Amino acid sequence: MATFGDFSSTNNDTKQTSSDSNDWERKVIQDLAFAAIKEQRASRRWGYVFKGFIFIYLIVVLMMTMSNQDIQAYAEEHTALVNINGLIAADAEANADNIVTGLRDAFDNQQAKGLIIRLNTPGGSPVQSGIINDEVKRLRSIRPDFPVFAVIQDICASGGYYIAVSAQEIYADKASIVGSIGVRMDSFGFTDTIAKLGVERRSITAGQNKSFLDPFLPVKDKDIEHAQSMLNNIHQQFIKVVKEGRGDRLANTPNLFSGLFWSGEQALPLGLIDGLANSSTVARDKIGAEKIVDYTPRPNYLDKFANRLGASLSHVLVSLSTAEVR
Repeated sequence: MATFGDFSSTNNDTKQTSSDSNDWERKVIQDLAFAAIKEQRASRRWGYVFKGFIFIYLIVVLMMTMSNQDIQAYAEEHTALVNINGLIAADAEANADNIVTGLRDAFDNQQAKGLIIRLNTPGGSPVQSGIINDEVKRLRSIRPDFPVFAVIQDICASGGYYIAVSAQEIYADKASIVGSIGVRMDSFGFTDTIAKLGVERRSITAGQNKSFLDPFLPVKDKDIEHAQSMLNNIHQQFIKVVKEGRGDRLANTPNLFSGLFWSGEQALPLGLIDGLANSSTVARDKIGAEKIVDYTPRPNYLDKFANRLGASLSHVLVSLSTAEVR
């Protein structure tokens, strides 16, 4: 029994030693595998970084090439173009600051033989439109030999036409929509709705007219009268600008300033436009410089993309540093 017992003990010791040896080998293999994986991940991250730098380099080269092409185009005789697209508003692409910048650049370039203001807009802010109109007239007074034409595409209504009349002549397509010389203010009334829903309206004001045209309160006649007076005043400003810009070319038609709009073909006998033509035709036949160069300031999407890419690369670098510290 003793001999049997000694054999069992020896056998157990041998198994334990074998098990410890296997665990140690397994741990070494796991450590090597994890080290290889970490190295691959680090190598992959650095690969992304280098690829990102190469991409940025290519973008910079492309921007420089495009810039050189623009400089060459601006150095030749050409027709300057400024686009006004979409809603005219302070927070829209067609805002006064952007458009005025393009207008000034066009007037400053002596190689530009004339300017086309190309409009495709339903209108918008009378303030933004008025600023652009005033600036065109100011620039024309500084450089009177520089012809300015407005060319209408699909639509030029309301504030768009307010801008168009600052040009010496206006052209459109026969199917363009032109006019809408008027002013509007929109609102809603919810008094019956909140009554049905059992909602109590609480409004505390200082100043008897501070809740002017509150959509949750019953409309007041004096509020309507005041709003109408204000709109009429702005409408008269609009009419004055149109008459100053178009002069005797306007037909004596009662509906001309009623807010109605017409096709380009209908607008011609009304004196709202001077002819049917497009930008290329005006550049060639009116200005005498067939080459058109766009001066419209645009959002620099490349800068935004580069900033985002730089932020992404910084994040990668931080991750790499963290990985190395770990």
